[in-house]
Formats: sequence, C-alpha cells, structure tokens
Amino acid sequence: MDSQIDLVRSWVSSSARIVALTGAGISTESGVPDFRGPQGIWTLNPQAEKLSNIRYYMADPEVRRLAWQQRLDHPAWQAEPNAGHRALAQLERAGKLHALITQNIDGLHQKAGNSSAKVIEVHGTVREYMCMSCGDRGPMQIVLERVRAGESDPPCRECGGILKSATISFGQQLVPEVIERAMRAASESDLLLAIGSTLQV
Repeated sequence: MDSQIDLVRSWVSSSARIVALTGAGISTESGVPDFRGPQGIWTLNPQAEKLSNIRYYMADPEVRRLAWQQRLDHPAWQAEPNAGHRALAQLERAGKLHALITQNIDGLHQKAGNSSAKVIEVHGTVREYMCMSCGDRGPMQIVLERVRAGESDPPCRECGGILKSATISFGQQLVPEVIERAMRAASESDLLLAIGSTLQV
C-alpha cells in the first residue's frame, strides 16, 4: 500500500491540471449513506427507490409527501467534510485542481473549501429547490420551512407547479451543459482522480 501511495503522490506532485471525479463513497465517512452499498438507502429500504424516480415523483402526491419528509432529515444538513473532502480543497489551494466533478448532491466539497467555480455537480444539489414547471430555483431551506409549518407537498409560489430538490432523479435527463463542462474539464486534465465511485453509473 505504501508503494501505491508513493506512486500516486508522485503523480499529484508532477501534475498541474488535476481533475477529481467523486462519487458517494467519499461522503459515507461523513454520514451520508450511498444508495447501493451494504448500508445503502435502497439496500435497507427498497421502496425508497421510488422517491428518487421522477415518474413516481411527478405522478404520486404520496411519494412527494414522503420525499419532503425525507428531505427534512437529509444527512447533508448535519454532515461535515472529512479528510477526503479537505484534501481536495487543499489541492485547490495549492493551485493544482483544475476541476472537481462530483456525482454527489450533498454540497460537502464547497463546505470543505472548494470554490463553486471549480465544482461541477453532475447530479445537482439537495441544497436548492426547483420548480418542475417554471424552473424557479432557490435555497432548499425556504421550502423546508414550509414543510415544517405543515405544507406536506408545497407548490411553487411562482406558478403553482411541483417542487423538488434541484437534483437529477432517475428518469430525468442530465443537464447537457453541465455534462459538456465536465467532459471538457476531464479532457483538459493531466491527471484524473476517481474517488469514491465504482464508475458504474
């Protein structure tokens, strides 16, 4: 293991344009569970997958009510960055990090000190809401306060449409501009680090 660490350290030290790709595994140590691992959300509760499927979410008010209750207690609200997040923030401070592409929605990279300009969130963020009709967006906590006050499925205040977290659900298309930016950043790198991702999804 020491020889592998030394090898990667030499790659990092000799690189000027590092791109990191992070998946759920980097945040599990911070208390944010993955979906498919031994203690994953879907492993422990297969019904929870419906809450992440856009077809069920848009069609079923009960699924939306459950999703809003789940968002109230999302682990991201209490989670703190761990050593992995902090190491990537240190790479940015050292001027070596070209971009940080993440599949995660928890915002822990920014909380660790990575600038929003460097972080490319390919699956969006749980820290914002979005309207599925008019596209209105804003801080998630505004809508969560409405849920705490008794609105079980709060509608958009601009158009009355369905609100959800500004994340990419299963069945939703990825945002082409975000994917294009991620692909461009990766192609410009002289070292790509894949951290906490099986590279399967």
